Amino acid sequence: MSAFKSWLLYGLTLLLNLAFTATLYASEWDQARLQLEAPQTITVYRDAHCQCCHKWIEHLEKHQFVVIDTISNNMSQIKDKLGVPDNMASCHTAVIDEYVIEGHVPADDIKQLLIDQPAHIKGLSVPQMPVGTPGMEMGPRKDHFIVFSFDQDAQYQLFNAYQTNDENNYLPLNPVQ
Repeated sequence: MSAFKSWLLYGLTLLLNLAFTATLYASEWDQARLQLEAPQTITVYRDAHCQCCHKWIEHLEKHQFVVIDTISNNMSQIKDKLGVPDNMASCHTAVIDEYVIEGHVPADDIKQLLIDQPAHIKGLSVPQMPVGTPGMEMGPRKDHFIVFSFDQDAQYQLFNAYQTNDENNYLPLNPVQ
C-alpha cells in the first residue's frame, strides 16, 4: 500500500472515530424538558473575545430560541443598565421579553420563566461560570450550580439548582415547578 493510501486510510479512520466520539458525548443539555408554543427571540450581549458565549448561544438555538447576537466592548455598562446585581454577574447578558438572563442559564429554566411570567422576577442568573453548565462543558467535570432569580431591588433567591447523580448527569431540583 502506498504511503498516500496509508495516510488516507488513517485520516478516514480518525474522522470516523471523532464522529463516533462526538455522538457519544453530545451535551446532556440538548434534551428539552419544556416546549414553548412558538420560537422566542432573545438578544445576547457578549464580548467579542468570549468563546463560551458561542456555545451557550448554540444551546439556546437548539431549544426554540432565535438569537440576536450582539457584540459589546463594554459589558459592565450593559449589565449596569439592565440592573444585573454585581454578585449575579457572569460573562454574557441576554434580554428576552422584559427579563434579563445572566450567564449560563439552562434553556429550560428560561422557558419556565417565560411560561410562569412571575411579575416579581427581573431576571435569572448563573453567577460566574460553573463548569458543566450549558456552554461550559469541559469533559466529565461538572460543578453543582444554582440558577438564581433576582428582582428590581437586587434581591435574589433560588430559582433552580443542579447537582450530579451517580452517572454524572445533572438533576434539576426545580423548586419553582
